[in-house]
Amino acid sequence: MAATASTDQGPILVLNGPNLNMLGIRQPEIYGSATLDDIVELCRKTAAGYDREIVAFQSNSEGALIDRIHRARGAESAIIINPGGLTHTSVALRDALVIPEVPIVEVHISNVHAREEFRHHSYISPIATAVVAGMGIHGYAAAIGFLVNR
Repeated sequence: MAATASTDQGPILVLNGPNLNMLGIRQPEIYGSATLDDIVELCRKTAAGYDREIVAFQSNSEGALIDRIHRARGAESAIIINPGGLTHTSVALRDALVIPEVPIVEVHISNVHAREEFRHHSYISPIATAVVAGMGIHGYAAAIGFLVNR
């Protein structure tokens, strides 16, 4: 179960996993035309409306994501994560996400439940405070709103 630490202070870490750096190029019929830079800008603007800061990080490396999650402990007040394909495969990422002891929102641009069967299982969802799927990039803004208003 995700921690219930207060999210009224400190930056929110927005993590994006493998292949999300290719948004806008990779399968636009599924993921749309927005780029990762567009998502980061949306997150920054949304957070600024709540007088909050965003720290953004993307990596195609599971180890780099885990290392960044470890550094979040005591530094960030919440985590929004789109783990990409690691959602369905990575116990190590799941185990790292409990270390910071902050609320976690799992975000997916597409509705993973309307896609291939292997995408229906998430190792992250059971430890997440909330899950947002199928709202396109607006799911990130919804996650920020949820975290600052809970």
